[in-house]
Amino acid sequence: MQIRSSRLAGYGHAVPARRVDNAEIEARLGLEAGWIERRTGIRSRHWAVDGETLSGLAAEAGRMALADAGIDSDEIALTLLATSTPDHLLPPSAPLLAYQLGLQRSGGIDLAGACSGFLYALTLADGFVRAHGRAVLVVAANILSRRINPAERASAVLFADAAGAVVLRPCSDPQRGLLSADLASDGSGYDLIHIPAGGSNRPFSRDTPGEDYLMTMTDGREVFARAVALMTRTARQALERAGVRASEVDRFVPHQANSRMFDAVCVNLNIDREKTVSTISMFGNSSAATIPLSLSIANDTRRISPGEKLLLTAAGAGLTGGAVLLCA
Repeated sequence: MQIRSSRLAGYGHAVPARRVDNAEIEARLGLEAGWIERRTGIRSRHWAVDGETLSGLAAEAGRMALADAGIDSDEIALTLLATSTPDHLLPPSAPLLAYQLGLQRSGGIDLAGACSGFLYALTLADGFVRAHGRAVLVVAANILSRRINPAERASAVLFADAAGAVVLRPCSDPQRGLLSADLASDGSGYDLIHIPAGGSNRPFSRDTPGEDYLMTMTDGREVFARAVALMTRTARQALERAGVRASEVDRFVPHQANSRMFDAVCVNLNIDREKTVSTISMFGNSSAATIPLSLSIANDTRRISPGEKLLLTAAGAGLTGGAVLLCA
């Protein structure tokens, strides 16, 4: 078979069993009932409990994607794990993930692309499949509940724990697979969402306040405005490069950061709201995991058919972002 592209062959997702409804967080922060849903579209999210691990959550999603693809473990040549919350700072978690899944012939590496990490991993996976003609497992997973500052309203109401996964296989049809991608970064917004301490710039220290090891969002409105602009711009570029009109998109799968955010992008792109895949209400914002989680849930609800055009877009800390246009 002449390899001309890759194709989405399997989907998977996983969330911890513990569900946290808005009422629990609103009571802790002294917010009126309904405050979180009105501003974010979130009603509940899932948080890990003691003993649950990032690699374990990722493995559950990966196992589902492999089963859905009906692929033998020896066919997976590379495992990419997009995460901001690995099990440890060192070593990376992807080799452990591959081991847990029995992928004995797979390489494994972590990618730290924040909320857009899945798009970067997907783009790299597509290139690998085209170059080497072998399948790739892409997993995005986060346990953000352990990085939330419970006293900071901006982040405490948003973030969740989840994993999503896809399998990419070689394909001889040039009309399928990744049609175009537009990736972007804007380091001028580097400090808008960050964990101040714990890296090599500010190493672990007994004198460092504990909250400096937790996620903080310095300006939520600025994050919102920049994310909408970045997601809109890159999505337009991806469509233009592929010669595809917005009206030809079958499903729009944005990063589930905030319902108002992706509604604004949808309006900017002139995409019918009914085409937007939304999981934020029940699962919140799990950063890089939201897009593959949404893909898998959408596929469970109504199978993604060959030939469907899928537009994915995201923006997050760094600032990083981008858009990918796929033909399933």
